[in-house]
Amino acid sequence: MVEGKFVIYQLLVRAFGSRECVPGGSFDINGSGKFNDVDEAYLASLKKMSVGAVWFTGVISHATRTAFPGIAPSHPSLVKGEAGSPYAIRDYFDVDPALAVDVERRMDEFCALVERTHRAGMKVIIDFVPNHVARQYKGCFTDENFYLLNGELHLPCDTSGTPYVESPAKATGNNVFSNYPSVTDWYDTVKLNYDNRSTWDKMLNILEFWASKGVDGFRCDMVELVTPDFFSYAFGTLRERYPGLLFIAEVYGKENYRRYSDAGFDYLYDKSGFYDCLRRIVTGFGSASDLTREWQFLGDLQPGMLNFLENHDEQRLASDFFAGDASRSFAALSVSLLFNTAPFMLYFGQEYGERGMEAEGFSGIDGRTSIFDYCTVPSVRRFLDGKLSVTEKRIHREYVSLLKTAVRNEAFSIGKTYDLMYVNPASEHFDPSRTFVWMRGYGRKVFIIAANFSGREVTSTVNIPAEAYSYFSVPQGHSSFTLTIAPYGYSVINL
Repeated sequence: MVEGKFVIYQLLVRAFGSRECVPGGSFDINGSGKFNDVDEAYLASLKKMSVGAVWFTGVISHATRTAFPGIAPSHPSLVKGEAGSPYAIRDYFDVDPALAVDVERRMDEFCALVERTHRAGMKVIIDFVPNHVARQYKGCFTDENFYLLNGELHLPCDTSGTPYVESPAKATGNNVFSNYPSVTDWYDTVKLNYDNRSTWDKMLNILEFWASKGVDGFRCDMVELVTPDFFSYAFGTLRERYPGLLFIAEVYGKENYRRYSDAGFDYLYDKSGFYDCLRRIVTGFGSASDLTREWQFLGDLQPGMLNFLENHDEQRLASDFFAGDASRSFAALSVSLLFNTAPFMLYFGQEYGERGMEAEGFSGIDGRTSIFDYCTVPSVRRFLDGKLSVTEKRIHREYVSLLKTAVRNEAFSIGKTYDLMYVNPASEHFDPSRTFVWMRGYGRKVFIIAANFSGREVTSTVNIPAEAYSYFSVPQGHSSFTLTIAPYGYSVINL
C-alpha cells in the first residue's frame, strides 16, 4: 500500500495516438497505438498532473483477428471485434504484437516503456486475469487446468465458414458451465480450474515473470470468480521477493470486500459503493446524503478502496448516458477525489472531458471507449495534435488543480475526514439531497468542502459542531459557515 493519496492513470495502449480511424477498421487500416508512442514528453505530462502510477491496459498477448509475422490470428468466431478483448489472454508470457513497432522485439519495447515510466517517477501497473484465458490459449495450461464438459462446444456466432471445434467443451469464463454459451457470455474465454493445485503454481509463475520485468503492480480482473486463498498464497510468496508490489482487486459485491482485503489486496474497486452512489446522484436517482451510508459501511476498509468515476468498463462521465457534459461532473469528482485518502483512478481522456460517443465498430455508441476495436480517443488525439478546444483546456486545468490539491496538500493526502451531513438536515438554508459537505484536516490546517449536485448556484449555510474542531485537535472556530457553490461544482475553504 502506498502512503497517502496517489493517482493511477489508466491508459489503453492500443487506443493511444492521433490516428484517424474508420469504424470497424482492421489493423491494416486503422493501425494501433504503440509502446513507443508513450514517450518521455507524454509521461512528463502525466507526472505534472500528479499521476503516481500508470495502468497500461491491454499489454499481454490476447486473441485477435490480426496476423503478425510468426503469429497466427485467432479463429474469427473467438474474437470480439477486429482487435479482440484484452481479457482473452492467449499467451501470458508475451505482449500484444500490435503494440510493437518491431514485432520481433516487442518485449524489448515493453521493457523500454517500463524504464521510461520509472524514470518519469511513476509506477507501472498491468492487468492480471486470473479467472480465464482465451479458448485458443497457447502455453502452460492443459486440460487439467480447465472445467471440461460432456460433448462439443456450440458457439453463438460461428459464421466463419470453418467452424471452430472444441470437444470436450470447456466451461466459459463467466462461470457458464454449458455447451451453449450465449452471445452475451464471455464465449471467447474459458474458465480456469483452481480446484487443481497446478493452476495456482502456474499463475504464480506468470506473476513472477512480469514482476521480473519491472512491473510494480497488477490490476486483478474479476477476482470474485477466484478463491481468495489463491491470492493469499500468491501474494505471500511474491512479496518475499518483490516487497513493494501492488495488487488491486476488481471486486463488485460489497459483501466480498472484507474477504479480498484479508487475502492481501492493497486496494479494492469501490464500484458498488462510492461509484454507484455518485452515479445515482449525478443522474438524479439518488440523494447526496446517501454518501454518508457508503463510507460508514466501509469502516476501516476505506483507505484500502480505489475511487474512480471512469474506467474501460464504465460509461464516460461526459457521455449522454451519464452526466452529459464534463462541466457537470465536478461535484462528483470532488467527492471521489477529496473525501478520503484512498487512491483515485483516472481513465485517459477523462481529464479533457472525453464523451465516448463514437461507434468504433464492435462497440456501438454506448458512452464507452471500445476495448474490442482498433480506434483512438478523440480528446486524446486532439491533445497530442495540440488542438484541444477551449472547453477541453478548461476541463484539463480543473483536473490538474484538483489532483494537485488531493496529492500535495497533506490535509487531503494523509489527513482525517469529518462528515458534516448529520448536523445539516434539510432546511431553507441547506438541501442534503443535492449538497454534500465535509471537512478534511491535518496538523493545524482544516478545510471545509461542499459539493453541489444541482444545476443552479446555491448558497448554503453549513453547521459545524464543536466536536468537529475537537476531532482535528484545533481551536474551535465558526459554528456555521456560508458557502456559495457553482452549478455542479464544489467549494474548498481553508477555515
